[in-house]
Amino acid sequence: MIQVEHLTKKYGDLVAVNDISFSLGEGDIVGFLGPNGAGKTTTMRILTGCLAPDSGNVKIGGYDILENPDEAKRLIGYLPEIPPLYDEMTVSAYLDYVADLKDIPKNKKNSLKDMAVQECGLEKVYGRLIKHLSKGYRQRVGIAQAIINDPKILILDEPTIGLDPRQVKEIRELIKGLTGKRTVILSTHIIYEVTMICQKVIIINEGKIAAMDTLDSLTSKVGKKRIVLRLKDKSDDILERLKRIEGIRNVFQNGAYYIEYDEDKYEQICEDISGISNQMKNPILELRIETISLEDIFVRIVTGDRRE
Repeated sequence: MIQVEHLTKKYGDLVAVNDISFSLGEGDIVGFLGPNGAGKTTTMRILTGCLAPDSGNVKIGGYDILENPDEAKRLIGYLPEIPPLYDEMTVSAYLDYVADLKDIPKNKKNSLKDMAVQECGLEKVYGRLIKHLSKGYRQRVGIAQAIINDPKILILDEPTIGLDPRQVKEIRELIKGLTGKRTVILSTHIIYEVTMICQKVIIINEGKIAAMDTLDSLTSKVGKKRIVLRLKDKSDDILERLKRIEGIRNVFQNGAYYIEYDEDKYEQICEDISGISNQMKNPILELRIETISLEDIFVRIVTGDRRE
């Protein structure tokens, strides 16, 4: 449904999106994950035809977004980070307006409008002015305008930003209900959001794709234990010595030494670490076990540590 090839976008000297490529199939639910400023929003704007790339190609359902924009955009529903709402309109009038903008046929307009209202839970506020709605309901209206054309592709840019915990939960459940028949891209910097909704993950950092994987594959590493080691002094020699200890599979240094290991060799590994500490006259300040989280994996990827 979505084919992206060598996409690049610059703002002056800043390369916001740097030669990225990926493809998504029908029904894929993908988390587009990255830190703030990674290039997520710029990519979403290009995919939806709101922004032209400097180079590269985007095809939506086989249509080139630049050569056949009308055909491509008919397949897309888009919720930008700031929903495009008009405060002086009622919810009903606004959805009528959006339906006309999207050139929805008159014989389908009422049924599609009713579908959007029902799926987004807007029945109670249907006749109210948008300016009188809570942040959560305003976000619901934003999602309703994205799905009113019953799109095959739904692109959501930071859909829960600025919401309170109750509203976040409600919007998350709403989004989950919209998946299944649609290809969904959820752009966010909130890792938990991805785990609750998505099947696949694309991690972008500094304009480049740092990782693409299924969520199952990425989370298969979560829950494993690692040793956290802090020594008084740091050196490359220590890192190399730790890597040579039998039973240690990986070592990642970020302030402390984070050590992935074979659990059945834990005691011997601790003895060997103690031996290195004594030999180098470098006292151990901390030695403990912690569990690897999905956040740890995310940080590892965006900071360039690509070990398995």
